[in-house]
Amino acid sequence: MENMRKKQQVISDVLPGSPAERAGLSKGDVLLSIDGEPVIDLVDYEHLTASDRLTLKIIKENGSCEQIDLEKEDYEPLGLSFATSLMDNMRTCKNHCVFCFIDQMPKGGRSSLHVKDDDWRMSFVMGNYVTLTNLDERELDRVIRRRVSPLYISLHASDPEVRRAMMKNPHAGDILPQLKRLADAGLQFHLQIVLCPGLNDGDVLRRSIDDMLLLYPRARSLAVVPVGLTRHRDKLYPLRTFTREEAEATIDEIEARQAELLREHGTRFVFLADEWYTLCGRSLPAYDAYEGFPQIENGVGLLRLFEGDMLEALEEKKPLKRAKRFLVAGGTSAQAFFAESYRQLLPYHITLDVRAIRNRFFGESVTVGGLITGGDLVVQLMGEDFGRALLIPRAMLKADEELFLDGMRKSEAEKKLGTRIIPVASGDHLVEIIFSE
Repeated sequence: MENMRKKQQVISDVLPGSPAERAGLSKGDVLLSIDGEPVIDLVDYEHLTASDRLTLKIIKENGSCEQIDLEKEDYEPLGLSFATSLMDNMRTCKNHCVFCFIDQMPKGGRSSLHVKDDDWRMSFVMGNYVTLTNLDERELDRVIRRRVSPLYISLHASDPEVRRAMMKNPHAGDILPQLKRLADAGLQFHLQIVLCPGLNDGDVLRRSIDDMLLLYPRARSLAVVPVGLTRHRDKLYPLRTFTREEAEATIDEIEARQAELLREHGTRFVFLADEWYTLCGRSLPAYDAYEGFPQIENGVGLLRLFEGDMLEALEEKKPLKRAKRFLVAGGTSAQAFFAESYRQLLPYHITLDVRAIRNRFFGESVTVGGLITGGDLVVQLMGEDFGRALLIPRAMLKADEELFLDGMRKSEAEKKLGTRIIPVASGDHLVEIIFSE
């Protein structure tokens, strides 16, 4: 019986007042099935518990097997918790991508940074991008049967040979049939391409865009992101970053294609990450050009969204009677944008001085604020006049803990710098902070 329990979903908690508690379920009970179907993971659980009438097969903690029939509202949470959020082990990546950022990580830092996940369930739940290379036919059938949509899929290249070569995985070439099956089943998905000079740019990129347009509108959007390289690439595939001239050429070509697609389909469909524009000093597209920001997790429109949220929040504010000043730290790529954007705060008697932190931990080719470490922050800001506080992007810290990428705690950085450090999550959050501090 104990072996059987280990293979099933053991209930770790029951929400008070929930349908599960009213039906007599308890912590330690084992959920075997719902309406006769086994529960593999969170996706099964959420799908099967959505209806208003359920039949649960349960093993009670005393070992007895019971069938429980219960009624609840449609989509009302059943009220059960399990040991892990996925109700299953995380599925790891089976690829060996030539551009993999995790392979370029220095030793040390947070242990979670060295984990390679490629789990389609996290794509659905968290918006993580996945490659689909570890899905067999049975699992793809389950994705379709459970109506998992939208998914977030790493394409990189639609050309099978190019994709296999870039990902070092013989199954990587199966992507087009997989995407077609999802589209034929009515499921939607967003896509990304990490663009590498000489590998998947040029004609390969053009083919990838054309192939994905054949799947529109099930294929909702496509992000093109420049490859990110650290200084820790010993014995790895020889790659380089894009030059300023190449970034300008990429922008010109994609923006011309966007204009064409907007006329034909009513959407730009393919979007460029902000890094393309900051790399060559070009102005970012207007706020509305991002069409609701479907690719925000890829840094597509992140700067415009931040500014837009800031300006909207400012509409309800009046100039302060006493002036305030803060220091803001971030990556080198967005320094010029934020320095200009924050000038719009001056009429409110608020000054935000921007400092760009060079990334010594990963290498100076890594320019985004979310990858700045506590060590680099402290060394480069020592002795600064911080005004009321030091503001940093919330992305510099671990999502559920005030911990930098190198393992330094925010409290340690505050002690060394002699100032408060306030993480900023969004433009409206920034306005809330600077007016209340």
